[in-house]
Amino acid sequence: MAADSSTLYKLMLLYMLNKVNFPLTNSQMTDFMVNKNYTSYFVVQESLNDLISLEYVKSETFHSKTQYQITKSGSSTVSLLDDQIPDAIKEDIMTYLKENKYELKSVVGTTATYYKNSFNDFSVHCQVKEDSSNLIELNVSVPMKEQAEVICANWPECSQEIYEFIMKKLLR
Repeated sequence: MAADSSTLYKLMLLYMLNKVNFPLTNSQMTDFMVNKNYTSYFVVQESLNDLISLEYVKSETFHSKTQYQITKSGSSTVSLLDDQIPDAIKEDIMTYLKENKYELKSVVGTTATYYKNSFNDFSVHCQVKEDSSNLIELNVSVPMKEQAEVICANWPECSQEIYEFIMKKLLR
């Protein structure tokens, strides 16, 4: 029996999340679904919200980027129902994940957040993770919120260069 379209979209999202060992962002999953003409942006958002309410997916938001990870319950569900996803769609998903693996991984592994500290400055916490280990973790204190926001915005683009600089200096 074929799944209805709403169920199929949810299964596709679960299948994607189940095939990676790191979170995917809202925009990564939406880009795939919309660019492959499977469905619209709004249907993806509705499907993700349903999956969260069913506790098949958990979400975490970092500075306007929401990341999604499959739960044990979601993984069990997609394992039981993955025969409801046509093979051509599975191939599309696997091709997308394979072709974009490093880009997908770097987006969720590179994070920066800030908070107001006890000295009325702002502490910025920058991090690059690969799998479950930290490659680099940097904490910086700045006097103004705007500076903290700029550092958070620039970290994803600059983190590789900063990491290389530090390693070069420390290993000479």
